[in-house]
Amino acid sequence: MRRVSLLSRREEFDVTMTPMIDVVFLLLIFFVWTASFQIAEQLLPGTVALPPAGQGAPAVPDVAPEDDFDPVVIRIVWRDEQPAWELQGNPIEGIATLRSRLADVAKIRKDAPVVIHPDSGVPLGFVIDAYDSARVSGFLKIQFATPYKAAP
Repeated sequence: MRRVSLLSRREEFDVTMTPMIDVVFLLLIFFVWTASFQIAEQLLPGTVALPPAGQGAPAVPDVAPEDDFDPVVIRIVWRDEQPAWELQGNPIEGIATLRSRLADVAKIRKDAPVVIHPDSGVPLGFVIDAYDSARVSGFLKIQFATPYKAAP
């Protein structure tokens, strides 16, 4: 008995191009849409001013004391199964004192960055208390520090 070959039937294969054209059109729209939101880096405004020709370094502008404000560092150290609080390197008695001191600093400058630096053994609840104290005081920029480990 003879087998019927699939190749013996010579039917025309009709490939429709419409779905492929639709996909290409959608990709084109996607790339045009996403590319239109990119801003060229050279067009961004900059505040770097070059010194006039023939002069040395540009003069340093006067900085207001409010602009030259160090970050507020809250250090939490775990000693004798209790947290020990430090604000700018000065020991603090407890979380209530920390809140009042942060409120005093926030009256001067609320947009100063606050850095919370807990030891590795400090429970997370005390770190959250320090974070909440900074937020309640009105600080907007709160960051967390981690211990530095040198590469072996």
